[in-house]
Amino acid sequence: MSKTIKKVGVLTSGGDSPGMNAAIRSVVRTCAYHNIECVGIYRGYQGMIEGDFIEMGARSVHNIINKGGTILKSARSKEFRTPEGRKKAFDELTKVGVDALVIIGGDGSFTGAEIFNQEYGFPVMGIPGTIDNDIYGTSHTLGYDTALNTVVECIDKIRDTASSHNRLFFVEVMGRDAGHIALNAGIGGGAEEILIPEAELGLERLLESLQKSKATGKSSSIVVIAEGDKIGKNVFELKDFVEANLPEYDIRVSVLGHMQRGGAPSCYDRVLASRLGVKAVESLIEGKSNFMVGMLNDEVTLTPLLQAIKGESVIDRELLRVSEIMSI
Repeated sequence: MSKTIKKVGVLTSGGDSPGMNAAIRSVVRTCAYHNIECVGIYRGYQGMIEGDFIEMGARSVHNIINKGGTILKSARSKEFRTPEGRKKAFDELTKVGVDALVIIGGDGSFTGAEIFNQEYGFPVMGIPGTIDNDIYGTSHTLGYDTALNTVVECIDKIRDTASSHNRLFFVEVMGRDAGHIALNAGIGGGAEEILIPEAELGLERLLESLQKSKATGKSSSIVVIAEGDKIGKNVFELKDFVEANLPEYDIRVSVLGHMQRGGAPSCYDRVLASRLGVKAVESLIEGKSNFMVGMLNDEVTLTPLLQAIKGESVIDRELLRVSEIMSI
């Protein structure tokens, strides 16, 4: 028999992403709607260990839906990876009467939640927050849509200068293990080539493609590269290789970096965060635990945490075909 939930703790963990604040707001206000207390936990699992808590009500989350980052801060905790650290966290939660958790983060954060649940039977619910969109069980993670819009805007601006100077630009975007940002933003930004970890283009084919572009009259080109792509050791070595083999190209590199994580969340991310926050709290109220809430076919769904952690997000192969056709 599931216990009655009286006080929910909410935290953000791992890398920040636009939409995390909107998710915090949703969790807090859903708790208030159902007359449940809510406690914000600063600095993720490390703050849980140290008892860094704050009582949160409906008015304490006003004017944050439009803000990037996370008002609860985020941190990685080596101590929480130890049984001793998790015992401290459990004691601190018990001390203030928190009896369920909503964790907003990625697969590393969910792994911690899964272990904590197994050790203490503590009800947990995950909300996927990462711009990489690399979590199984949801078509969109919080921040992904915003990051895409940021990258496309940057590519548009880079294209202006590329065409003005007849240059080839290598634009590196985030995506250590997944190429979702590179593939979608590359198509949206009209890139001539897109390099992602899931599809090995190969150096020779890249050269052939760039030669073909030059021969068909393209005076400038943009190649979007996911940071995890294995075609070269890094984007700068790739630049040197292409310059050595295609000296007719004037090449520049632009690494977009952490600007992709910042900025106000898009409308889609705000709505997504609101829907996932409501589902997370109401699922806990219904006695469910150890799930990640996600979005599939525009329906809010529940995926077992372990499945979300171990499953692999799959790149859309049809989009790869579309990108090849568009680059002609």
